[in-house]
Amino acid sequence: MKHMLSRMALLTAGLCTSAAVLAKTDISFYFPVAVGGPITKTIDQYAADFNKENPDYNVVPVYSGTYQETIVKVLTAHKSGKPPTAAILLSTDTFTLADEDAISPIDNFVKTDADREWLKSFFPAFMLNGQFGNKTWGVPFQRSTVVMYWNKEAFKDAGLDPNTPPKTWAETISMGQKLTKKDASGNVTQWGIQVPSSGFPYWLFQGFSTQSGAILANPEGTKVQYDDPKVVQALSYWVDLSKKHGIHPPGVVEWGTTPRDFMEKKAAMIWTTTGNLTNIRTNAKFDFGVAMLPAGARAGSPTGGGNFFIFKKAATAEQEGAYKFAKWLTQPERAAQWSIDTGYVAVSPAAYETPALKKYAAEFPPALVARDQLPFAVAELSTHDNQRVTKALNDGLQAALTGTKTPEQAMKDAQAEATRILRPFQK
Repeated sequence: MKHMLSRMALLTAGLCTSAAVLAKTDISFYFPVAVGGPITKTIDQYAADFNKENPDYNVVPVYSGTYQETIVKVLTAHKSGKPPTAAILLSTDTFTLADEDAISPIDNFVKTDADREWLKSFFPAFMLNGQFGNKTWGVPFQRSTVVMYWNKEAFKDAGLDPNTPPKTWAETISMGQKLTKKDASGNVTQWGIQVPSSGFPYWLFQGFSTQSGAILANPEGTKVQYDDPKVVQALSYWVDLSKKHGIHPPGVVEWGTTPRDFMEKKAAMIWTTTGNLTNIRTNAKFDFGVAMLPAGARAGSPTGGGNFFIFKKAATAEQEGAYKFAKWLTQPERAAQWSIDTGYVAVSPAAYETPALKKYAAEFPPALVARDQLPFAVAELSTHDNQRVTKALNDGLQAALTGTKTPEQAMKDAQAEATRILRPFQK
């Protein structure tokens, strides 16, 4: 009996040890993908590789729909007391997440010199939307700028140099006029240029407003300048591409169909995210180029895309694991491969020094355009109560583009609405 009890004690101790060894800290990781496909396979592989290298942790990807659907889901989970451990959300959600007390500053996890070097390793332009109040709230992962794509065959057919895209607003108009084609009935079969105005109208518009010399919001996210004369000038230029010059589709242009319109030769030049680069390279049946956005008074584009955030109500062990995963995801070699696989901009200069990205860029120089545009980039529009303040601008842009308001009136009304929303945040 005594021996039996001893064996049972040993067996119990062994089972406890095995359970302790097998215990893993789960890290729920919300990622904004609406449907399955190559990106979900890549993220699944990242999670599997990280888990293999870090047996104490178990990263569990959750594919949570669009960025807009994802922010709703994570804030609902936060308010219910069961948030994810980490998520990729728009960098412009930083004020909203901090105001909801939903996220922990990344600074809380930065302890060593190596940690500090890592935090300083990102492109400065990508940090603009993740920092305020002397804290870093999120780090770049899936980041982009707006760039111009042009169809070299269409340029050649129009008598233009296929290797020289427009570099200014004036050249956009003159080249766009040569590139716009009509059939015998006078219907346009190919637009000179197409800039989408659904989905993220404010983001595409920031290309024009930045080039006009305007900055839409202050760094503290408490004030906007939608009615700045430079902003009105930028909107007037966008409206006139269609209304006055006839080189741009009228009304609201769909975000989702713009890359397809380009690939189907319905538009000779388009503005869209660098995140469409791999898609267009894979599917375009013609030679195309990628360029920085044409300059107005200056060159420029907003940055865009998603940051990695860690949630405050997650257990301490989960947060520490999420921080480790954030560092792992953004290592130069991994950031380089992510850029190659997706078209997003690699988030650090070191990524562009890796053999893989050097080789890719040598074979496909357009991969460097967005990086080279970063010195001219500005923060993406972001404020407190960001969705409502941005909606005020989006509504104004669409009113001007559809002709229901003049650009001046549209921006005056947008400013009044945004000022009303932001008043509680102005101390």
